[in-house]
Amino acid sequence: MTNTDLNEGKAIKPQLLRDYSRDFNGERANLVAANAAVSAGVLKAATDYRGVRELPRDFSIELKQGSITDQERSGRCWMFASLNTLRYELMHRWNLEDFEFSESYLFFWDTMEKSNTYLENVLSTLDRPSDDRLFEIINDGPSDDGGWWQMFAALVNKYGLVPKSAYPESANSRNSDDFKQYLNSKLREFAIELRRRHAADGTGAEELRAIKDEYMSVVYRICSIALGEPPERFDFLARVKDDDEDGDKDGKKGDSAEKSEKKSEKKSEKKDKDKSGKDDRPQIRETGITPLEFYRKYVPVDVNDFATLANAPMARTPFNTRYRIRYTANVAEAGDMEFVNVPLDVFKKAAIDQLSAGHPIWFACDCTQFSLRKEGFFDQSVVRVDQLFGTEFTLDKADALEYADSPSNHAMTFTGVNLDSDGRPDRWKVENSWGKDAGVDGYYVMSDKWFDRFVTELIIRKEYLDDATRALLTAEPVELDPWQPLTRPCR
Repeated sequence: MTNTDLNEGKAIKPQLLRDYSRDFNGERANLVAANAAVSAGVLKAATDYRGVRELPRDFSIELKQGSITDQERSGRCWMFASLNTLRYELMHRWNLEDFEFSESYLFFWDTMEKSNTYLENVLSTLDRPSDDRLFEIINDGPSDDGGWWQMFAALVNKYGLVPKSAYPESANSRNSDDFKQYLNSKLREFAIELRRRHAADGTGAEELRAIKDEYMSVVYRICSIALGEPPERFDFLARVKDDDEDGDKDGKKGDSAEKSEKKSEKKSEKKDKDKSGKDDRPQIRETGITPLEFYRKYVPVDVNDFATLANAPMARTPFNTRYRIRYTANVAEAGDMEFVNVPLDVFKKAAIDQLSAGHPIWFACDCTQFSLRKEGFFDQSVVRVDQLFGTEFTLDKADALEYADSPSNHAMTFTGVNLDSDGRPDRWKVENSWGKDAGVDGYYVMSDKWFDRFVTELIIRKEYLDDATRALLTAEPVELDPWQPLTRPCR
């Protein structure tokens, strides 16, 4: 048998194509589905109105958050979700109506740190060929935007935080593609030069590190031109709310009738007293405060008091084990990303306990699966592509992770959950960072079944972990390679 014969055996046969077309046109449902999908797009054509009606947007546990944020055309979701969890704590500790941290401030330092870590990783792999699998991972997007909570924690520990007024957004933080394209090109130039010097005369990493430090001055210049230099000190002013009329101390909605009446009386008294229009609310004022001082003084939680839980039911990642993923640090000295893999019941209970105690949750998922971006739904019963295409989608969570069908690609914040009469969750409230026009005023609703299937990471305060899970935080970690599942940074 010739190669031509073998190749012809692999081809789609013309007769089969005619059979496929005959079968397709013989089903009225196919023609109706094609009309809908071609005209409106797959997601609109697949939207099930009954699924929409069965997923209401009220929640038995709901946290009062600030204004919706917008990462715009950047891959900073992990940073926005992290800051959204912290600003909630700050707002309710200091009784502020609203607040937003500067995402651009951490973006500057994240870019600097990723660039430095990339060059350090180049120095640690000088003897590997450029087509080596590890080096290809290292060289793929040296300073790209994506990341995880632990990257955020490393940045906050080193550089602190600032309010948005002290370092606002820029054109290149809102849309980072051009900035990062040319920075990555420059970093790869540096990598080539370091590797060529090593190949030419055997210069080692320690000697080359001095050259790396010179290269980093170019990185600083590029970042400062694109984003503006970040402040070393800044002034801060915020006005405290007159009372806690929007919720109690833990930020949950709801007041008794008596409490509401007393608040109404207070508002009426103040209105009669102050008719000048002057804002006499108490002020918080700081002059010349540093970012680290601001973080330590005004943020009532420590970013180191959180743990990363994963629910990854793959054979290669047994439950009740601590894992560390090599080459995933942004701040070189801070160490690589770690997580504890736990069963779904432990995973979910930690989330419910933290929300019930009045604290939001950073989480990561595959936001593209069975979701409606504009309408704000995460639910397989809403997006019925199975009905549209006439075929079931049967991948379970383990196989979808193993075969890279639904890796985590986006981080958001849980700010509510609805518990049924038996205390079981049936839907979750999600704060996104895509602006107010995505979802309903920026919020999404997620079914509990979608949570089980597509949510893979939670950032939980250690106090809400059970004893067995807490003990795993100090266990010897199993190291994973950076190309294995669960290693793709959220964007």
